[in-house]
Amino acid sequence: MDSEKKALLELIKNYKPADENEQAFKLKMIDLLAYENCFERSLLHAHFTASAWVVDERREHALLLHHAKLDKWLQLGGHADGDANLLRVAQKELEEESGATGFTLLSTEIFDLDIHNIPERKGIPTHDHYDVRFCFKGSLLNTLNKNHESKDLAWIPLAEITKLCNGNDSIMRMVNKTLANNGNLSV
Repeated sequence: MDSEKKALLELIKNYKPADENEQAFKLKMIDLLAYENCFERSLLHAHFTASAWVVDERREHALLLHHAKLDKWLQLGGHADGDANLLRVAQKELEEESGATGFTLLSTEIFDLDIHNIPERKGIPTHDHYDVRFCFKGSLLNTLNKNHESKDLAWIPLAEITKLCNGNDSIMRMVNKTLANNGNLSV
């Protein structure tokens, strides 16, 4: 196991899940690391992805995109494409999908874990994304430029996310963590 994969294993092992779902995700992620190509889309049943949960300075808004393919509001993120350093992947995806820089990483520790199913599309079978999420801070004044992967990109007030995301458990867990740890999102 290479050093970046070992580092991710330690990050996941040291992560304190918020609930039973996250505990199950944690154990499954540890198991997925046994696959040599777990960071590649070529592992068809499941592979690692990374996301950035981005909040504003006052922790009242989150930066979300309206995903073009999935037609859902989601946090920014994407495929690892062979990179075992998922923090680096999350940062890269954040900058690519927002068209902006200047975001501040709030902690090198994992903020959230999630496993979600991606439906079959264009010959790619249904599969699971094992998503490792890190928390960043950004400015509401940042100029944002959505890319081809999204229909929209916006700072959404936390209070409005439930309605916008139809109560998506994964998104709501991150909203609740943000509200519970308002002063310290590194926990």
